[in-house]
Amino acid sequence: MNSEFYCKFIKPDSSLDSFVENIGMFHNPSDEDKEVVVMPDGRVDLFFIRNGEEPFSVFLIGLETAPEQRTIPPGTLAFVVSFRPIAVEYILQTSIADLLNTGQNLDPHFWNMHPDDFQNLEQFSRKISQKITDRIPEKTDERKRKLLELIYSSNGEMPVKELSEKTGWSSRQINRYFSQQFGISLKAYCTILRFRASLEHIAEGKLFPELNFTDQNHFIKEIKKFSGVIPKELSKNKNDRFILLSVMKQK
Repeated sequence: MNSEFYCKFIKPDSSLDSFVENIGMFHNPSDEDKEVVVMPDGRVDLFFIRNGEEPFSVFLIGLETAPEQRTIPPGTLAFVVSFRPIAVEYILQTSIADLLNTGQNLDPHFWNMHPDDFQNLEQFSRKISQKITDRIPEKTDERKRKLLELIYSSNGEMPVKELSEKTGWSSRQINRYFSQQFGISLKAYCTILRFRASLEHIAEGKLFPELNFTDQNHFIKEIKKFSGVIPKELSKNKNDRFILLSVMKQK
């Protein structure tokens, strides 16, 4: 058995694409802590996590706006669903405005997941995908669906005015929706998506802006704001500290 830290993420079935970005797991089977840096990525994470032989705990993590150092203890096994923001209202049926840069414990029996559902990533993915499918509503607000689709597809670079025109929703209503539902402004969220899109370029060794940054200094400043390091150091990803970047390199 491999004793090194392991992580893997897979795409869900295409029928879930509007709500789920990916489903994954990580495991630290060693007898040492694993130090990682969690970077903002615009997703909402639902964790099922266990240390050693303890029962699984369930956590909902809200949006994040800054890098955070975290320690993964020895024996930790975790499965995670990374939701797109629209899933907060329609699948999780809640608001995460109060969970900005934090999280909350959920009922350990959340969605009636069973210990047998955590045997491996494929089994977990099948079970959790069915749970999500069962919760997809017949109708969603077309403005919200279109808005988030446009934000994602443009990597956060579409102007608010254009978003408003294409969704038939005023900029004031859009910003109120983001603030009340996610605890963050639309502009701040779009900046995070642009940062994440830049990570894909950095994972390929491209250390200059590929997106709509003012200049190289602006690019470096923004990468450092969300990762804690400059692009060159981030690209090296020493000891696989930046899990998100490691996952992108798996693609």
